[in-house]
Amino acid sequence: MLHKKIGAEVREVAEREYEGKPARVVIASRLYHTDAEDLWDALTNAERIPRWFLPIEGELRVGGRYQLKGNAGGTIKRCDRPNAFNVTWEMGGGMSWVNVRLAPEGKDTRLTLEHIVHSADVAQFWTQFGPGATGVGWDLGFLGLGLHIEGGESVPPEANAAWMASDEAKSFMRASAEAWGAAHVAAGEAPDVARGMAERTAAFYTGG
Repeated sequence: MLHKKIGAEVREVAEREYEGKPARVVIASRLYHTDAEDLWDALTNAERIPRWFLPIEGELRVGGRYQLKGNAGGTIKRCDRPNAFNVTWEMGGGMSWVNVRLAPEGKDTRLTLEHIVHSADVAQFWTQFGPGATGVGWDLGFLGLGLHIEGGESVPPEANAAWMASDEAKSFMRASAEAWGAAHVAAGEAPDVARGMAERTAAFYTGG
């Protein structure tokens, strides 16, 4: 059952300077039961990415441009197989950054993803939704990746219309929004403010 699976295992919210400007950072981490080479391939192979995330096209190399179908595109800024890659994340005229790190832990591999955006670029959006707006999406991606790595699934959760409309999916997304709200409180946000953001994020993803 998908509801027994997880998105991220660890969620963090941080503020730091990035490229000379104040930035907000959403950090997700999960241990996957495979080696670094296999996880790297799942994350970077254009034939495998659509099996857990979205169809992708472009030049998947340093300096190359990529485009995820119906979603973000950008430039690949760093690619150190099988440990790290950085990309710009460009969508709707906005720019943010996604940095991915892989680290072996015994026979498994930990994936850590940072999504970074300049604070001034998302001030109003952040006030309304907080970190969950980005975090819930990444939780769905982490879920799909886990199902693919561990069970060979070839249809991402978000591409399964029946599941996305199910109570199970809505429960998963509400739980994800609440978990990001808790991470926001741990980072110093007032509990009532973080809870309001999480509730609005859950309503956005679940339709009410």
